[in-house]
Amino acid sequence: MSKARLTDYTGAEIRPDVIVSYAARRGNRVTQVEATVLKTLSRKSAGRVTPILKVRPTGRESGISGRKTVKIQTIGAEHAVVIGDAPQD
Repeated sequence: MSKARLTDYTGAEIRPDVIVSYAARRGNRVTQVEATVLKTLSRKSAGRVTPILKVRPTGRESGISGRKTVKIQTIGAEHAVVIGDAPQD
């Protein structure tokens, strides 16, 4: 059996090197963050397989104050939507 494609709610494929947007908590607020997908993984908990993503924020996000660090984050794939391909250096 082959692995199924991981997609967001619009049907766009989530794969490494695409840019996604997701909601992140910062203090008492929620901001929209843009990030590049580094790796797609899955986690099994309570008998269910949940897709997760390792992402690196690009530094672009909503809100007044900017992000101080761009460390790698782990997010649930159901919280992300693909917004484009990452630019090639």
